[in-house]
Amino acid sequence: MQVEAFFKTIGAEFYTGVPDSQLKALCDFLMEKYGTDPVHHVIAANEGNATALAAGYHLATGHVPVVYMQNSGEGNVINPLASLLSDDVYGIPCIFVIGWRGEPGVKDEPQHVYQGKVTGKLLEVMDVAYEVLSPETTEEDLRGWMDAFSARLAAGKSVAIVVRKGALTFDGKVSYKNEYKMTREEIIECIVKYSGEDPIVSTTGKASRELFEIRDVHAYDFLTVGSMGHASSIALGIALQKPDRRIWCIDGDGAALMHMGAMAVISDIKPKNMIHVVINNGAHETVGGQPTALKGRNLKQFAEVLGYERCYRAEDMDELEKILTEITSGWHKMLKGPGDDGVQKTDEGRCVTNSDDGPIFLEICAAIGARADLGRPTTSPKENKEAFMGMLAEK
Repeated sequence: MQVEAFFKTIGAEFYTGVPDSQLKALCDFLMEKYGTDPVHHVIAANEGNATALAAGYHLATGHVPVVYMQNSGEGNVINPLASLLSDDVYGIPCIFVIGWRGEPGVKDEPQHVYQGKVTGKLLEVMDVAYEVLSPETTEEDLRGWMDAFSARLAAGKSVAIVVRKGALTFDGKVSYKNEYKMTREEIIECIVKYSGEDPIVSTTGKASRELFEIRDVHAYDFLTVGSMGHASSIALGIALQKPDRRIWCIDGDGAALMHMGAMAVISDIKPKNMIHVVINNGAHETVGGQPTALKGRNLKQFAEVLGYERCYRAEDMDELEKILTEITSGWHKMLKGPGDDGVQKTDEGRCVTNSDDGPIFLEICAAIGARADLGRPTTSPKENKEAFMGMLAEK
């Protein structure tokens, strides 16, 4: 179905959500029609944020909003759906448009498989009536669904349209770009050069795919293939339990924004051995390149306000090399004490700092884009987990 017909039949005047590759046609159409005009279209930090924003729209106008998202975002909307929108509470209606990743019988990445199985079940448990939009769905079908939904929406209940792969099409061309030159892959390759054998936790999307192709020994890396926005918390949990290891997190601006409260926790706990890197291209690039709310923002200043001990920002490779040299030269091998010969011994491969200079925050400005032939990890998530845990146990 052409997305213009979908939009006209839905009839809503306000859309908010988190971009999804399955909904790229809708996201690009909204960007072409509205851009980020907040009266009609807001790209939210996360799906729960979008749901609450939609509730505010309804309170102000009495009209029904649309929240769009990938099905992995259902977890983020359960709280506002149950305790805000529910007709047992305020009775605020909403139309959810949900990209169905991991649909049973359709090949997809491992992080989507279980979510795909429970997509409809979660909606049913939350009393959200839904229909499934497929490539075969007609405009007449959609009009029939909306007519059937109207009574529920009028009663303050929410409904959903679950979108199968290829169900929506858009003939327009929307281009996303920024002024920066460094590619994310070049940045990650540089980080790997300086981090050596340090463990790296990488965020979901193309960053983890690029890290997998760059690094020779995959056991050093935990690839957070799902759970967007939680890589920094995973890295924090490791850093706290492995205080004699230097732990890196490679984050993205869209992921960091999704659960930004994690940065406050990191800066409050102050793990000396953690380096939080955010590659900021101002875009949800993995799912199409739509802008994040952090476009043009200086995350370094935000990290400084939160209380990260040392904060840096790099806009070109020369700056990045200089910063990474400074960061890594400030660490030394852990002293084990003098041996029988009176000479100080070191524990090879383990690094600590003797100064109160962590956590470290590094924002790196990147271009939008990736190689067309970028591959995917050839190991399963469980194989990655077991190799990573084995590496942490050994050193």
